[in-house]
Amino acid sequence: MSFTALAYILALIMAGILLFGAVYFVIMLTDLECDYINPIDLANTLNTYVMPEMAAHLVMFVVFLLMGEWFTVVINLPLVAWNINKVVNNRQFYDATEVFRTLSKHKQENFFKVAFYLLCFFYYLYSMIMTLVNESTDDIRSGSAY
Repeated sequence: MSFTALAYILALIMAGILLFGAVYFVIMLTDLECDYINPIDLANTLNTYVMPEMAAHLVMFVVFLLMGEWFTVVINLPLVAWNINKVVNNRQFYDATEVFRTLSKHKQENFFKVAFYLLCFFYYLYSMIMTLVNESTDDIRSGSAY
């Protein structure tokens, strides 16, 4: 198994975890909207996951950048740029005093992340399968599969 196949397998797992996290964020924001949770608890809960999510996505981006998987890099570039912009402007965390005012923006952002990570999940799955099939076809052609 090549490093490319391994990278896509790990990216597939990471995309699944990030997809689960984005759905969790949407559920928590919906709970705030329905008044099942208070803003302080929401901010404390979600802020613990904000930077690990950004770091995980950045690590995947850098791995694909170093591997030369340019289409995957282009797909991930907008979200990486968005996350870097949020960190540079110090807007990455949820503020308990302003979360009600910015609730629709946060929900819209997290719905976008759900869609993005879902598309990435299936793209990584496709890329992983294609990489593994191409490797096995190359092994059969070279005669090293026997």
